[in-house]
Amino acid sequence: MLDSYRLKSFCNLPLVCHKKINPVETSNADVPLADPGMYQLDITLRRGQSLAARDRGGTSDPYVKFKIGRKEVFRSKIIHKNLNPVWEEKACVLIDHLREPLYIKVFDYDFGLQDDFMGSAFLDLTQLELNRPTDVTLTLKDPHYPDHDLGIILLSVILTPKEGEPRDVFQTQSLRLSDQHRKSHLWRGIVSITLIEGRDLKAMDSNGLSDPYVKFRLGHQKYKSKIMPKTLNPQWREQFDFHLYEERGGVMDITAWDKDAGKRDDFIGRCQVDLSSLSREQTHKLELQLEEGEGHLVLLVTLTASATVSISDLSVNSMEDHKEREEILKRYSPLRIFNNIKDVGFLQVKVIRAEGLMAADVTGKSDPFCVVELNNDRLLTHTVYKNLNPEWNKVFTFNIKDIHSVLEVTVYDEDRDRSADFLGRVAIPLLSIQNGEQKAYVLKNKQLTGPTKGVIHLEIDVIFNAVKASLRTLIPKERKYIEEENRLSKQLLLRNFIRTKRCVMVLVNAAYYVNSCFDWDSPPRSLAAFVLFLLVVWNFELYMIPLLLLLLLTWNYFLIISGKDNRQRDTVVEDMLEDEEEEDDRDDKDGEKKGFINKIYAIQEVCVSVQNILDEAASLGERVKNTFNWTVPFLSWLAIIALCVFTAILYFIPLRYIVLVWGINKFTKKLRSPYAIDNNELLDFLSRVPSDVQVVQYQELKPDHSHSPYKRKKNNLG
Repeated sequence: MLDSYRLKSFCNLPLVCHKKINPVETSNADVPLADPGMYQLDITLRRGQSLAARDRGGTSDPYVKFKIGRKEVFRSKIIHKNLNPVWEEKACVLIDHLREPLYIKVFDYDFGLQDDFMGSAFLDLTQLELNRPTDVTLTLKDPHYPDHDLGIILLSVILTPKEGEPRDVFQTQSLRLSDQHRKSHLWRGIVSITLIEGRDLKAMDSNGLSDPYVKFRLGHQKYKSKIMPKTLNPQWREQFDFHLYEERGGVMDITAWDKDAGKRDDFIGRCQVDLSSLSREQTHKLELQLEEGEGHLVLLVTLTASATVSISDLSVNSMEDHKEREEILKRYSPLRIFNNIKDVGFLQVKVIRAEGLMAADVTGKSDPFCVVELNNDRLLTHTVYKNLNPEWNKVFTFNIKDIHSVLEVTVYDEDRDRSADFLGRVAIPLLSIQNGEQKAYVLKNKQLTGPTKGVIHLEIDVIFNAVKASLRTLIPKERKYIEEENRLSKQLLLRNFIRTKRCVMVLVNAAYYVNSCFDWDSPPRSLAAFVLFLLVVWNFELYMIPLLLLLLLTWNYFLIISGKDNRQRDTVVEDMLEDEEEEDDRDDKDGEKKGFINKIYAIQEVCVSVQNILDEAASLGERVKNTFNWTVPFLSWLAIIALCVFTAILYFIPLRYIVLVWGINKFTKKLRSPYAIDNNELLDFLSRVPSDVQVVQYQELKPDHSHSPYKRKKNNLG
């Protein structure tokens, strides 16, 4: 989910656009006497010369930030290992007045660490001559060490008055999104990465070992591997995908770290992969030497063409075009099972409008925009300014890689000087979508546990291949690159403990029930149990185990369709989520008042681990229960098919042959596919079944017109 540190990508930044500027010689400028209302400043960042070295190797990885009035308006790309970088990047910025100078700050990029300051300068915009290109040479200085020579930056600029354009035209666009994120709306390809192993890594702990993990970064995308405890030759076997935004591919930064409880993690080494040097549609095995450290990392990298993803206006709708719809239906027909097995389906989301949003600005209005997310794919609408009932009328299309994914639509208020404000969110499982139906979804808070103010109107269509979707269910679920860090919460720890206790108590009560039969507490029941025991033991065959589970699933199905559904709404989990939300609100308000527990990092990490283990244990039990309760009918039907197959296999094939085939497969798997990612099909299946907490989060709320959302106990900004 998006959280505060991720919202910085949606900050209010002026529009960055492309424009060709011819360099000319510098001339004396006449100072404009009055502001005509708005100016366009075209900038060409040429190059840097003799910049400061900030890395151990005597080089730097410089990039440049441009700011006006403490607001970042443009950021250049990173030039790696160069003190005389050449950027030749162009941008234009719309500004209201010339009183604020243009600040230029240069930084050395350090992945995983804080970027190093390399110097700054400023350009007085009042000294520029209007409508005339000017070459500018700026000397970089450090305010704390003014005598140090930090090099120079060369620019070309041209300032143009925009008095003929009304401000309303300017305000109708989403002008404050950064150029990087505008261009990243539509990606040009997919980079599939498999982290295989590390070899001979540097020992960072006193026991002569390390607890290594790896961080990957490509542009603004990040991924962190799992931690492998006490080893110098870790085996990760993790696979993930990045979006490829640049035509040439870009450079992927990789750093290895040693996890340390209670203190800062140790840096093991770094390396880079230049994706532009790799051929497409081919898997490359890379053995990368770690710089500034010891050891190697082994990766598999594959560059492929982009999946279908687009943004368009409501008037341009592929699903309403009969020919295009037929083509999409043909692509995902049951007959095309083995054609691109990863391409499971097609999703189209129409973001039409929102109503009654929360006023986030002091003027009583908001500047709302919408973020549409499907796993790690994220697209944005434009911003509608000063409106609580915005109309976007945008159509988004995605390729579906997992039909059990959840579509998240979040509304934010764009702010001029800080990160965007949260206004509301809805989470919609793809399997619950009714095609072609325009619905008004009540916006929820950040935790998806209760309503906030406003509704959003969406129309969603899902087309998928059921066979591909079923096969995809049995492989590991895609992880989100950016997830909220787990933190210690008294209420969350209590919630997970109660959830785990409820699952354990089911087994305990079952044991008590069986024991009561042995004690003859109820003679008729004990007699019936005794007769059943004799019959089962005498006639027992192995195939009866999946058959029993199959009968249980079928029994619950007929109970549901006959109207005798004994499933009850889990008010206990809802109450716990509400209490947890209140605690989160208190934590947000008292964020600066650090408690004693936040200072004892080692104890906190242990408590977080216990908290997560309880959550995993409780979720596993709840997922099994929800499979048999038909919470997700698609998965329950899939379970029925699997149990039928297992019953038939166990009935017709002797057990020794089954065990023999299983053992041969296990022993030869690494020989047949050395870099295969280990997985457990049963756990992968259960990971798609929602836990009780997720069931509550995905519940669709009904609009309540009789009560104002302001009067609700849970009315907040998340």
